[in-house]
Amino acid sequence: MRPLDSFPRVPLAHRPTPLEALPNLSRHLGGPPIFVKRDDCTGLAMGGNKARQLEFYFGEAREAGADTVLVTGAVQSNYVRSTAAAAAKLGMRCVVQLEERVAGMGETYHRSGNVLLNEIFGCRIVHYPEGEDEAGADRSLDALADEVRMAGGRPYVIHLSAAYPPLGALGYVEAASEILAQAAELGLDRPTLITPSGSAATHGGLLVGLALEGRLDVPVIGMCVRRNAQVQRDRVIGMVLALEDMLEIQPSGAHLRVDTRDDTLPPGYGRLSTGVVEAIRLMARTEGLVLDPVYTGRAFAGLVSLVRSGELGAEDPVIFVHTGGTPAVFGYAEELTEP
Repeated sequence: MRPLDSFPRVPLAHRPTPLEALPNLSRHLGGPPIFVKRDDCTGLAMGGNKARQLEFYFGEAREAGADTVLVTGAVQSNYVRSTAAAAAKLGMRCVVQLEERVAGMGETYHRSGNVLLNEIFGCRIVHYPEGEDEAGADRSLDALADEVRMAGGRPYVIHLSAAYPPLGALGYVEAASEILAQAAELGLDRPTLITPSGSAATHGGLLVGLALEGRLDVPVIGMCVRRNAQVQRDRVIGMVLALEDMLEIQPSGAHLRVDTRDDTLPPGYGRLSTGVVEAIRLMARTEGLVLDPVYTGRAFAGLVSLVRSGELGAEDPVIFVHTGGTPAVFGYAEELTEP
């Protein structure tokens, strides 16, 4: 039995997603050959990495007999949008809590993009005033779950903080073997993986998945989207250790391979810099791919910086993990429109 087989899951994602070369971009940057793992193509509600993660949460929710799923995230959260879509697909009710993580944003940000999709999917939307209080956001979800119980419902809560088992990260434990197999087909023996690093589910899951495949020689660079490199590194280490414990496998040393970078993090979560805007336009205008302003745009800006600095050698292939997030682009229309 494979380590993941003991966990209930519900199929939600289109897998495997493509692994494609980016020749125009590679020529433009004049560095290593760059490839993209198209997890923007997972299919559920405009795709994204959350579809892989939600298969395990909804598997547990179904096994528990839940009829309502509750989740929390930023106003333009892809996780919230994907959860709302999955609940609709599976005939469940959904309560989404939107946290104010990005101050000073206008009406477009609060009504378009993922927010609009949440409304279309028919979920109940509530608001949480803090943006940097994961424990408080989780407590608020638990209180909302109590309301669901009092009304006769059977709630299942997808918590935010690292205090809870990282079920969703199992999706990227599995994805690591998928990436390795596709890379081998393309003749890529030891690519460098570059991914956004936020909750740490994708980043930590990839490291544990690589360890299970005996391929910790494959570097994974996590581009910070919310916390500085040291704080994020600690979070990813915690994620790796929690996953190994949950999977009941021996420590692999994957926690020693955590590499986080925060050069492109300023001016902070959900806020655009000149470099992030440039990166979004560069990918769009060389390869016709859409990156989002919060995760993939910032992570790709980090990739561009590593190429320009010479850290990524011209002979070493790079795989950019495109974690999706496309709908959020529409919430940033004013910031992304050229004057």
